[in-house]
Amino acid sequence: MVLNTTDWLIVAAFFALSLGIGVVSARRSGRSAGEFFLSGRSMPWWLLGVSMVATTFSCDTPNLVTDIVRQNGVSGNWLWWAFLLTGMLTVFVYARLWRRSGILTDLEFYELRYGGKMAAFLRGFRAIYLGLVFNIMIIALVSLALIKIGAVMLHWPPVTTIAVASAVTVAYSALGGLRGILLTDFFQFILSMAGAIAAAVFLVNLPEVGGLGSLMANENLIGKTNLLPGFSETEALVAVFIIPLAVQWWSVWYPGSEPGGGGYIAQRMLAARNEKGAVKATLLFNVTHYALRPWPWIMVALASLVVFPDLASLSSAFPHIDPQIVKNDLAYPAMLSMLPNGLLGLVVASLIAAYMSTVSTQLNWGSSYLVNDFYKRFLNEEADEKKMVAMGRLFTILLMILAALLALLLENALQAFNIVLQVGAGTGLIFILRWFWWRVNAWSEITAMVISFLVAVYFQLIHPLTGWEEWSSSVQLLTGVGVTTFSWILVTFLTKPEKEEVLKEFCRIIKPGGPGWARFEGTGKDAGKDGKWDVPSGILAMISGCIMVYSILFATGFLIYGNIIYTVIFCFFAVVSGILLGRIWKKIKLN
Repeated sequence: MVLNTTDWLIVAAFFALSLGIGVVSARRSGRSAGEFFLSGRSMPWWLLGVSMVATTFSCDTPNLVTDIVRQNGVSGNWLWWAFLLTGMLTVFVYARLWRRSGILTDLEFYELRYGGKMAAFLRGFRAIYLGLVFNIMIIALVSLALIKIGAVMLHWPPVTTIAVASAVTVAYSALGGLRGILLTDFFQFILSMAGAIAAAVFLVNLPEVGGLGSLMANENLIGKTNLLPGFSETEALVAVFIIPLAVQWWSVWYPGSEPGGGGYIAQRMLAARNEKGAVKATLLFNVTHYALRPWPWIMVALASLVVFPDLASLSSAFPHIDPQIVKNDLAYPAMLSMLPNGLLGLVVASLIAAYMSTVSTQLNWGSSYLVNDFYKRFLNEEADEKKMVAMGRLFTILLMILAALLALLLENALQAFNIVLQVGAGTGLIFILRWFWWRVNAWSEITAMVISFLVAVYFQLIHPLTGWEEWSSSVQLLTGVGVTTFSWILVTFLTKPEKEEVLKEFCRIIKPGGPGWARFEGTGKDAGKDGKWDVPSGILAMISGCIMVYSILFATGFLIYGNIIYTVIFCFFAVVSGILLGRIWKKIKLN
């Protein structure tokens, strides 16, 4: 199927609307850096929450889910479902702390929590490392998915696909700043979800698939539909379930799922009107992201196993595509190419919307680091608000150009996902503890960052050249976590703690409370309601929230599978845990 005039009109209308929002928002966003990067800290919680969801819903996400399902079955999604634990921890423990800090970017935290030249170095280095290097990798990963979609559905070469989509994205991102991005995200998310659901319904009912009943009974799906890996499959059980739930969620830094919050999630929390808004926005994000969104992608992935059971069938169906990028993640756009006109245009527009929502956020977030935490902090301390906005727009364009070039070198989504996990392995625990343990210092963070990167470089570039047996991704991850965590904890005790006046000022602003700050006078009485430390209540809320979301996820899955008994059981768990969550929430102090 190829796009007809109706399809192209739908896509063109979407582009025009996105650009229109950017133009309308341009004047206000250009007033100051606070407006351009945080929309004046005046955004409602529901808009921020939807924007978080829209950002994590990129066109590479269904490709990644399809890659996982085709190789490891539905249960393979625990590789990312496990990040709900850190998401809920952020909701009920860290969201209010981030909003309380009053900083412009989360990298400013370094000079709030630590002192001296090393804190400044850490802030500047992370601005380049995350805002430029790491950010370019993420945008390139997303762009790779769009390249594959363009190749299958539009028959466009990679350069054409990236040039068209990135030009519009850069235009409204540079013009409208975060306010324009938030407003665009809202309708982009609605369009993306509508397209994903409509596509799933149509494709499952293709004659080749035969409807939901025939799909579930197809022999190609044997062992692929389980929500939990079989306990007899030891290797899969450890790799996709035990390690993610026991180790990965707290130890790995991954964009959108940072332990303790961070990145563009922190940016949204900092843009909230108050602490309550930050908490509600992050809760909405986690419920929607994990409980409501995965199933349309999963159903298309399962249907693809019937239509394109292996890579050979994919290559045969799309001979014009470079064999180097014919991987399992190509199956999602391959399935979408079978949609009828009209719906095809809607789905293409929805995938472009998903791409643009993610990339626009990455561009604005990355440029905020480069402008606020590098340019103004180290190169031009006297830069006024207008100059910072101008630099933000310049960096937005530069980031997109570099990411587009890198995208042409990648091959598949799961490959890049594993690389990103490895680079962040072992750094997560420090992002959790630094808020509540006074002994963590700038050297702790520098060590974690450097060691995790060196371990990733070894496994990705050096180990394959040694001729030794290749290590599985799980062993690599555990090795990275172990080596990095041991290294930064050792360095923490071998180096001097931060100066007492720095730590006291941090306590005065953040009021973290708890035994980790007990030696600093005055932190206990401000810790929570009636002078009680409310982090234990936050952890209980986190547990209840996770049970609620996982129950909704499972109930939805079993309803699709036609298993009514399990659907009712997990609906019951969802209701009970939701009621318990509401009661615990009342005990947490929010302003």
